[in-house]
Amino acid sequence: MSANRLDQAAQATQTAFVFPGQGSQKMGMLADLAAQFPVIEETFKEASAAVGFDLWHIAQSGEGINETQYTQPVLLTASIALWRLWLDLGGVAPKFLAGHSLGEYSALVAAGSLSLADAAKLVYLRGQLMQQAVPQGAGAMAAILGFEDAKVVELCAQISAQDFGSVEAANYNANGQVVVAGTKAAVDALIALVKENSGKAIALPVSVPSHCSLMKPAAEKFAEALEQTAIELPCIPVIQNVNAKAAQTVDEVRLALTAQLYESVQWTKTMQVFEQQGIHYLMECGPGNVLANLAKRLPNIEKAFPLDTQARMEDALNAVLVAEGKIA
Repeated sequence: MSANRLDQAAQATQTAFVFPGQGSQKMGMLADLAAQFPVIEETFKEASAAVGFDLWHIAQSGEGINETQYTQPVLLTASIALWRLWLDLGGVAPKFLAGHSLGEYSALVAAGSLSLADAAKLVYLRGQLMQQAVPQGAGAMAAILGFEDAKVVELCAQISAQDFGSVEAANYNANGQVVVAGTKAAVDALIALVKENSGKAIALPVSVPSHCSLMKPAAEKFAEALEQTAIELPCIPVIQNVNAKAAQTVDEVRLALTAQLYESVQWTKTMQVFEQQGIHYLMECGPGNVLANLAKRLPNIEKAFPLDTQARMEDALNAVLVAEGKIA
């Protein structure tokens, strides 16, 4: 579907697409769909040619799948393979797109802002720079559950004022769920403080403390690569992580992708934008169903569908085509 036709089709729908970030990868992802639909492996071949190694092999074998530099292009490609299949099967064009962290690149490819080849190169570099910015084991992340956002920010400030290093709110995922990132000592101290305050804290198995000030050195280098990359204004609005707004210029796209490395992911606000704009149906376009499950908490989202298996894809296609009035 051309950019103009995609844009026109999108305006009439009540559907939004969201693309997941790191943590959604799993060995064998999309295997059943690839057996039925050639577009899946074709998309992986296209992205593999851009980065110079076999992304489908990583996705199926699991070799290196949890190493940030490989995780990022694999997840991006899986998401775009599903997006292309959705359109091939007659799925409606969404009114809005958004991606959680890394998923923002998938959203931009879907919106015609970045080519898949350029996006694959960017996220491969992004993963390398993020890994280089903080020595292995020096950073950490944790999910904090059961507190208001302001309380999490307050506790982070208490710990950061001591001698543990810094810890900051990294992902505002939903009401009562905030992920923090920082030095390992600071995150460990925060986990203990949260438990002292009768909250729940879960250390996350990550190698990089994303979306915090420790990533500023990576962002400075990454900005240079973004300047050399061809970027168009999205033909479907992409709600950005850093400000929960759609970019109005290409410069705003570049600035948001740079800032995204060290600023918080405003996912709660992104979902509020969807609700305010009359979105009722949400498709999670990538492996797993983390974002679909988060969306089920929202009163105005009638249905949230993952798309990563043939059964899930068919359920979503049928339900949304009926809901959008495309079939009776």
